[in-house]
Amino acid sequence: MLIAGVIVLCIVLAILGFLLPRLSDHVRRGADKGLSTGARAGSKAPGPVGRLLAKSFGTSQRAADKSHSAGKKARSKSPF
Repeated sequence: MLIAGVIVLCIVLAILGFLLPRLSDHVRRGADKGLSTGARAGSKAPGPVGRLLAKSFGTSQRAADKSHSAGKKARSKSPF
């Protein structure tokens, strides 16, 4: 379920980055805040489980940021 949520978030951020590049920054910051909260909460779990949870949320945050920047970059290269 979490994987599907992250995929949907990446798609939404890429579309918003393309259509509304300035306004999409607010959505990206909100997503980053939620994912970093999940990483902090996951890191409190004991042992290797905590590292695995924190890493998965960090990777999801990086993927969301990358798709957002890809949408903005595609917008800057478009002819309109």
